[in-house]
Amino acid sequence: MRVLIADDEPIARQVLREHVEAIPGLELAGEASTGAEALQGILDLKPDLVLLDLQMPEIDGLSAVRSLRGERRPLIIFVTAHEHHAVEAFEVGAVDYLLKPVRRERLERAIEKARRQAPSAAPSQPALRKIVGRRDCCVPS
Repeated sequence: MRVLIADDEPIARQVLREHVEAIPGLELAGEASTGAEALQGILDLKPDLVLLDLQMPEIDGLSAVRSLRGERRPLIIFVTAHEHHAVEAFEVGAVDYLLKPVRRERLERAIEKARRQAPSAAPSQPALRKIVGRRDCCVPS
């Protein structure tokens, strides 16, 4: 799963980067320090998941998500110090809402939730199992 980190605080990006690099199955697609950079990164890098701060220069996280349209909209996990925007975050389709400082265990739970919602995650495993099952059943003994 390709991840874009968008936060205006360098230390917050560093902590999230370290967590992302430590979680199996995640690939860091890029980083952004403003809302405009986050939107451009989503368009250019096509991440599967964005760890998005709420309050950033130029465009806030909620406005950035509202401006996204189409099938290629990534999954969003808000990462913020502000607990009072959670309802609004879920209204725009957030997978989860994490409060800073983010603990790795909490981020892992949010990532698992995102993986369950990822459109490409579910179909690939059953198809693979079916092919393997057919091959095993048809080998002469």
